[in-house]
Amino acid sequence: MPPVVEIAMACADAPSLAAFWTQALGYVDHSPTQGPGRGFAWLMDPNGVGPHLALIEVPEPKTAKNRMHLDLNVAGDGSPDEQWQRIRDEVDRLSAFGASVLAEFDHDHVTMADPEGNEFDVC
Repeated sequence: MPPVVEIAMACADAPSLAAFWTQALGYVDHSPTQGPGRGFAWLMDPNGVGPHLALIEVPEPKTAKNRMHLDLNVAGDGSPDEQWQRIRDEVDRLSAFGASVLAEFDHDHVTMADPEGNEFDVC
């Protein structure tokens, strides 16, 4: 049996960041119900296809660019303009949940940050 991919992300407030990523990815929070301050959150794809996302609270703040980041691929098939429109629509949706745009690479991808500043790309 192949291993299950689990991506671990350091954060300051796991429950708050879990709220963002569950909306962003359509994941569900399978963290133990130990209440606020539990120190971590464990998010899973409800279809069991995507990797798990573990959000782990750490005391130190983020100080530099992520060495590894998530790519949210939403472009799909179609013309370059249709693909770019799907990317722009997703950027708007994620912005409504608290993400911010860091850089835009026209007709390719948009680099964003989650509410704690962790970078990811929408492509």
